[in-house]
Amino acid sequence: MSIGRVLIVGGGIGGLTLAAALAQKGVSVEVAEIKPAPEVYGVGIIQPGNCLRALRTIGVFDECLAAGFQTDEYRYLNARGEVLAKLRLMRIADPDRPAINMLPRRSLHRILTGAAQRAGARITPGVTIEDFQQDAENVFVRLSDGRAVTVDLVVGADGIRSRVRELVFGKTEPQFTGHGVWRYTTSRPPELDYQCTFFGVAAKAGLVPLTADTMYLLLVTNEPGNPWMAPDRLHLLMKERLQQFGGMVGAVREEIDDPTRVVYTAIEEVILPAPWYRGRVVLIGDAAHASSPHIAQGAAMAVEDAIVLAELVASGKAVTRVLDEFMTRRYERCTFVQETSRQMGADGNREDPSECRERDERYRSIFQGSKPRPHEHRLAQPI
Repeated sequence: MSIGRVLIVGGGIGGLTLAAALAQKGVSVEVAEIKPAPEVYGVGIIQPGNCLRALRTIGVFDECLAAGFQTDEYRYLNARGEVLAKLRLMRIADPDRPAINMLPRRSLHRILTGAAQRAGARITPGVTIEDFQQDAENVFVRLSDGRAVTVDLVVGADGIRSRVRELVFGKTEPQFTGHGVWRYTTSRPPELDYQCTFFGVAAKAGLVPLTADTMYLLLVTNEPGNPWMAPDRLHLLMKERLQQFGGMVGAVREEIDDPTRVVYTAIEEVILPAPWYRGRVVLIGDAAHASSPHIAQGAAMAVEDAIVLAELVASGKAVTRVLDEFMTRRYERCTFVQETSRQMGADGNREDPSECRERDERYRSIFQGSKPRPHEHRLAQPI
């Protein structure tokens, strides 16, 4: 029996992408989103080439580019702001368009919501899953608004603290990586037409253009024990942790004066063993494989999950075949991203100054001649 009715739990990046992709293929789709209003947490989204390639399949490639800032260049610098390497990024999505796009998270949410609604998906705010039962042919779902719905497939796209994951696999706590990430949005200087990372000791900073006028400063710090950060002191805590950085980062540090504009997040992972489904209930994105952000592939993996799953659902194959093939195509790739990002996080936040100097020289040597980052070759492969 083919899949014709799908309930997606979670209206974030993965859920909305899946809703648009399925509805465009004629599948009946409802998105249950627990938030009563479209409030989007966070600052910006980095869309590497493999993410843009996937989004092109649902027709939002040009919208994303129009809302954001594109570049082909990535730079590594030391804490003083001295350039270690200039990298030329791979143009995976289109040989005639820049390699990477960066845009405000709210803009991406608006774009994906519009794509899903235009395709005919139903988005229901203020609702989530309460419980479900399933047999060989259906999933019987009880929703928090009191409705009972019967569908062919339930997709948990409800993030790192997924309710669907808990219902299917039991309680699984995200694992703290030892790092926290700080973000602060400000104006973009005209000369910043590239993305960059500054390596320090026990910390790394970065600058990410978002639009013609804006960018955000990011800072990744070692935070043993996952301490609580007082909301009214976030600006002071971020400035303290930026003291070692000069150059453009040092200049931005002096602008940080409003705690409400600082977004701090403890970096956590979810490492769920295969398979990510039981019967007719499957997890995608952060619900199954939340990754640290060090290679900016978390959102990209959720988008790719959605595009692959929609393609398989539309194939008309039985649900077991669909979900088995989904795992075959996604598990190794997402695991690679998690492992690579974890390694980059550890390397970028070394605490021994001599090891940091060695790392900086290693990056200077490896990336001579504008070589792309090694993981780009792997992720350029078709999904």
